[in-house]
Amino acid sequence: MYLVCGEALFDFFSENDAGAKVSNVNYRAIAGGSPFNVAIGLRRLGIDVALFAGLSTDHLGRRLQQVLLEEGVRLDYLQDFDAPTTLAMVAVGADGSPHYSFRGEGCADRQLLPKHLPELDAGVRGLHIGSFSLVVQPIADTLLALVRRESGKRLISLDPNVRLNPEPDIERWRERISTLVEHADLIKVSDEDLNLLYPGRDPQNVIGSWLEYRCQLVFLTRGGQGATVFSRRHGTWSVPARAVVTVDTVGAGDTFQAALIAWLTEQRSDSVESLQRLSREQIDAMLGFAVSAAALTCGKTGPDLPFRHQLD
Repeated sequence: MYLVCGEALFDFFSENDAGAKVSNVNYRAIAGGSPFNVAIGLRRLGIDVALFAGLSTDHLGRRLQQVLLEEGVRLDYLQDFDAPTTLAMVAVGADGSPHYSFRGEGCADRQLLPKHLPELDAGVRGLHIGSFSLVVQPIADTLLALVRRESGKRLISLDPNVRLNPEPDIERWRERISTLVEHADLIKVSDEDLNLLYPGRDPQNVIGSWLEYRCQLVFLTRGGQGATVFSRRHGTWSVPARAVVTVDTVGAGDTFQAALIAWLTEQRSDSVESLQRLSREQIDAMLGFAVSAAALTCGKTGPDLPFRHQLD
């Protein structure tokens, strides 16, 4: 079983309201948040998964819980809070890329404290962390404590997924990411994230420094340009993106992340030791699987992550 940790929220997508009164703004709300999406993506790919998150007791929080229940994500590690649900207002650019504005200060998904940290048994094979839960408090320090406690005991994956709306201080992001990469076994990062974190720096140099710690694999996603893998043992290589008519790219990175973990689990390689032993051919198959999965999400509106049978 994999434990995904972090935020759960609702994305509000603005809809075409041509002809409507200027006082009317139409939105379509979809359950989301990067860790929430990764958890659902893993379950749809056939992986036993739970979400460690704070959920609101309000209407939207109960809807999030119901989505998880219907998708088959375990609810054992959820914590209820009498605080609002985070809202992310999403506008999609001409190239399909999303632009976010968050309403999250004091919301439920930020409220996890060290006292809420669960004891994990041997059935939990790995942890995934990512996005703004890494830097907003108090959940940021709670997740850091969890990662430090579990580092070396089980596989830890990290996706920075930088979002400057909930936390605009890029230095805070840099400091926290630099701490977390010391404990991660697998990292997925987008070229956009690297440019925000380290503008003007060569991505290969940044990622090379990450591989000096315990990390074995770093996957760099580059949108329509495909993806590159950096392996401590086998070097660096790239694959092109899959041809697809892109509707939007919302959830594509989360799909890529879920597919990486799912592939490892299917191959019974979801442990620190097994990750270290992967061959170049295995890593290439893993990369191809993730690229194919992300392409399916790009062909749909919003974070509609694929099911396992769609990738056969």
